[in-house]
Amino acid sequence: MSIRVLVADDQEIVRTGLVMILDAQPDIEVVAEAADGLRAVELARRLRPDVCLFDIRMPGLDGIGATLALAGPTVGDPLAVVVITTFDLDEYVHAALRAGARGFLLKDAGPALLAQAVRAAAHGEALIAPSVTTRLLRAFAGTAPAGARRQPVDPLTEREEQVLLTVARGRTNQEIAGELHIGLSTVKTHLASLMGKLGARNRVEVAMWAYETDRVRSGPHT
Repeated sequence: MSIRVLVADDQEIVRTGLVMILDAQPDIEVVAEAADGLRAVELARRLRPDVCLFDIRMPGLDGIGATLALAGPTVGDPLAVVVITTFDLDEYVHAALRAGARGFLLKDAGPALLAQAVRAAAHGEALIAPSVTTRLLRAFAGTAPAGARRQPVDPLTEREEQVLLTVARGRTNQEIAGELHIGLSTVKTHLASLMGKLGARNRVEVAMWAYETDRVRSGPHT
């Protein structure tokens, strides 16, 4: 079945371009469009798309507010949201991740990366623009309050620590499997265990925890 996507951007020409790119994918279908955040939230709650693609700067309710309404900490059944913007600003990314976004892309990312981010979000993974991943997670960790640096309910195993580091470096499940020489189902099992132990709802929160707790100390990875 196709991945059902809602696209929200206040610029019609940009929105049309995003829709054309996504609809050209054999496994993706745009089911609704919105020109502002309030309409996007309304449509998302009614249609329950697999992925919401939100611009940050929108009238009425911006993309961060719309993300918080649909995927925030108090939402019982959160939707998958990917935030896309022209502006490579740390505060935007921090706000998007805190609001529950599963991905963050710049509008110059290109069709292939856009489709990849939508597929990742639909399958419970996350994709943040490679140009900003490490820098932004490090910056987020530096601004996180001490109370946010929670400890796991049970100690992490050695393999879970290894998986944690690969997630923090932006690896997909397939890449983790290849890097650690384990099966894809094993990767998913370890990820599920990590989320349970850390109280994380998705792999973005797992990655942020790795940076918050200084698990990642080496230089930037690609």
